[in-house]
Amino acid sequence: MSISKNQLKLITSLSQKKYRQKHKLFIAEGVKVVEELLNSSFEVEKLFCTGDFVSDLSKDKIVNISEADLKKGSTLKTPNRVLGLFKIPDEDVIKNKGLIVALDAINDPGNLGTIIRLCDWFGVDELICSKDTVDCYNQKVVQASMGSLKRVSIKYLDLKSYLLEINLPTFIADMGGENVYNTSLPKEGVLIMGNEANGVSEEIKNLINHKISIPRFGETKETESLNVATATAILLSEFKRNY
Repeated sequence: MSISKNQLKLITSLSQKKYRQKHKLFIAEGVKVVEELLNSSFEVEKLFCTGDFVSDLSKDKIVNISEADLKKGSTLKTPNRVLGLFKIPDEDVIKNKGLIVALDAINDPGNLGTIIRLCDWFGVDELICSKDTVDCYNQKVVQASMGSLKRVSIKYLDLKSYLLEINLPTFIADMGGENVYNTSLPKEGVLIMGNEANGVSEEIKNLINHKISIPRFGETKETESLNVATATAILLSEFKRNY
């Protein structure tokens, strides 16, 4: 069976956020990512796969296609046997418990995908994103999250309003902040990570209780900053280390 023009048009359109929102669908590619999502609460709309991909889904959910057709709809340099369309779920109610990560204008899909994986790894259940953070259903984010998307509750909202309303200690990574290795960190709180180029905005900085930094040990002192995902990993490790 070949992929129809309408199906290909739909798949291609989902590379844009406005069409993902319109159709309430997102794309996942590759065996590992698709299998993770199939075993989650995400509802599958359709699977387009080559003959060597096996699934227990009903036949009306599966379209067997050639590798050439798979390549037409894929964003990967080397398409990986299966492309799935999944339904975007409604956002859950914010619980505001435990350790929460909040993102202020993260632009890079790879960074967001990695941060979602880090939240999953360190047991952070909620990830709060400013409205100008890259869409978590962007195909590159889905790929980089490697299935962790199903285990982390992600919400997009006005970050300033959220921080004004919560009753938890708040922290940002800041070069002028207290050395994180000398800081007593709580079990519950909100860790805010900022934009790749500009860090946390001044508007958000003014709302934060605590500023923490990761000390630089390199002798040359020439590296200006850490990648935001790398910094998130280090800080989450410190928050979780004593609990």
